[in-house]
Amino acid sequence: MLDKFAIARSLRELGTLLELEGENPFKVRAYENGARAVEALEDLGARVEAGRLTEVPGIGEALAKKIAELHRTGRLELLERLRAKHPPGILELLQVPDLGPKKIAALHAALGIGTVAELEAACRDGRVRTVKGFGEKTEDRILEGLGRMRARAAERQVLLVDALAAGAALLAHLRADPAAEEVALAGSTRRGKETVGDLDVVAASRDAAALAARLVAYPLVARTIARGGTKTSVELASGLQVDLRVVPPEDFATLLHHLTGSKPHHVKLRGIARERGFTLSEWGLHRLPPGAASAGAAQEGRPDPAAKVPIASEAELYAALGLQPVPPELREDTGEIEAARAGALPVDLVRLEDVRGMVHCHTTWSDGRASVEEMARAAEALGMEYLTITDHSPTASYAGGLDPDRLRRQWDEIARVQEKVKVRLLRGTESDILEDGALDFPDRILEQLDVVVASVHSRMKMDEDAMTRRLVRCMSLPVFKIWGHALGRLLLDRPSFACRVDEVLDALAASRGAVEVNGDPRRLELEPRWLRAATARGIPVVLSVDAHSVQNLGFLGNAVTVARRGWVRRGQVLNTRPVEEFRRAVRPVS
Repeated sequence: MLDKFAIARSLRELGTLLELEGENPFKVRAYENGARAVEALEDLGARVEAGRLTEVPGIGEALAKKIAELHRTGRLELLERLRAKHPPGILELLQVPDLGPKKIAALHAALGIGTVAELEAACRDGRVRTVKGFGEKTEDRILEGLGRMRARAAERQVLLVDALAAGAALLAHLRADPAAEEVALAGSTRRGKETVGDLDVVAASRDAAALAARLVAYPLVARTIARGGTKTSVELASGLQVDLRVVPPEDFATLLHHLTGSKPHHVKLRGIARERGFTLSEWGLHRLPPGAASAGAAQEGRPDPAAKVPIASEAELYAALGLQPVPPELREDTGEIEAARAGALPVDLVRLEDVRGMVHCHTTWSDGRASVEEMARAAEALGMEYLTITDHSPTASYAGGLDPDRLRRQWDEIARVQEKVKVRLLRGTESDILEDGALDFPDRILEQLDVVVASVHSRMKMDEDAMTRRLVRCMSLPVFKIWGHALGRLLLDRPSFACRVDEVLDALAASRGAVEVNGDPRRLELEPRWLRAATARGIPVVLSVDAHSVQNLGFLGNAVTVARRGWVRRGQVLNTRPVEEFRRAVRPVS
C-alpha cells in the first residue's frame, strides 16, 4: 500500500512519461492536478474504500481508478509499461532547459542517450551536433541549460508565487489551532523576492508544543527535520523546507522583523541601535548597560530580559531607532535605511487597491485561453474600470499573432462585447520589436489603437551592442509604447538577454513611453534596481498581468509586489489613473 506522497510521485511520473508519448497536454496536466489533490487529502484511505475520490476537485473517474489501484496494490500497470519502454534517466533529461520530448527521443535514437551524464558527455565530445535537427549552437545551449539546472538544484529555489501559495495554505492550517494567536510568513517570501529557498514562519503562542504538533501533522509534510522547544523544521512533499518559530505574543513583532531580513538591512540596524544605546537581535531590542555603547562592547549570548524594550509592532521598533517604518519589500540595504533616517522614504508606495485597469491581456484571438467577453467579465468582477486587449502581432506566428485583417475583425468583437459589459475595453497589441528595432505593425495600424506593448520575443542571443541598438531604436520611436517584459528572462530557466539597460532607459526617457512591470510569476521584471533607474529618469510605469487566461488576472498582485520593491509610488503608475486619463497617457500617436 502506497501513502499519498508516493501516489502523487507516481502520478507525476506517469504524466511525464505520457508527455513523452505525445499525449494530449490537457491529459498530462490532469495528472499534475491529481497529484496535488492527493497530497492535500487527509482521508485518502477512507475515500478509496468508500469510492468517493471523484468528489475531490481535480480527480475524475479515470484518475480515481488509477489512484485506487496504486493505493491498494502499490503498482500501476500503465506506469510499469511506460517505465519499461523508456530509459531510467529519461525523467531527469526532461528537466534540462530547451530539451523537450521530441529532442530527447531523437538523441536517444541516434546516440543512445538516456541519462544527463550521457547527454553532457555527448555535448562535450561534439556528437550532439551531428544529429539531424541539432547543431553547434544547440549543443552550447544544452550545456548552458545543464549548468542552470545544477545551479537550481544547489539553491533549491522555487518561484515566489509557489512559495506564497504553499505559505497561504500552511498559515490557514496553523491559524486554525486554538493555541495560535498570530501567524505570519517571514524571510524572503515576505520581502517579495522573485525566488525563494524555504519558508520562514513566525507564530505567537503560549503553547509552542501545540503549534509544533500542528505543523508536523500538516497533510503536506513529507518528513520532520527537527523539533525543539520553539523551533520546528519540516520538509513538504514539494521539497520546500518550512522553519516554524514560536514565541510569546510580546516577542512576535521583533522576531517577525528579525526573520524577515534581509541580513544586510539588519547589520545596519544593529549599528544604529548601538549608537542609540541599544542592542538589537533575534531576542528583541534591549538597553545596553551604561558605557557599553561607547565602548563598542559586543553582546554575548542572550541579553538581560530586564533590559528589554517592549515593542508591539515593527513600526514601534523603527521609531525606537529614530527611523521611518521600512516596508518589508524595501529591506534590502539599497538606501532604505538612509532614507528612513532622513524621513525621505516614500509613504505612498503603490498598492493593489490603487490599480484601476488591467493591462496586457491575451485572448483566444492569439495564444490566450479565454475569449474577449470572458476576460472582460472577469476583469469587471474584480472591480476593474478598464481592460486592454493586447494580443500578439504578425511576427509572433507561433502564438497566433494577428495580421491587420484579423486585428480589425477583433475590433468588431471588442465593440460587440463592449455593449454587454461595464468595464471599458481598450484596443491594443503586443507588437514584436523586430531585429532592426522597428515594430511589426505600420503606423497606420498603430494610430488606430489605444495601447501598444512593445516586446522582444525572438533573437534573444544577439550580442550586447546589437541588442542595445535594437532596443534604443524602438524606445526612440515617436509612438508611445510600453516596454514589455523588458529583458526577456524566465525565472529559474532563462537569464535576461544582454543589453546596456541604462542606454535603453535614456532613449525611452527622451521619447514617449513607459516601462512595464510584468506580473507573470516567471518574469517579474523590470527588476527593482532598474525600476528605480527608470522612475529616476521620469519614465512612467504600467503594472501588467500579461494574462493568457482569466486566472492570470490574479498576476496583478505580483506586479504590485515588484513595483513596491522598486520604490514605485502610486502617482508614477499610469494604470492607477481613471480610464480616459490612462487612455490619453498611453495613446500611441499624439
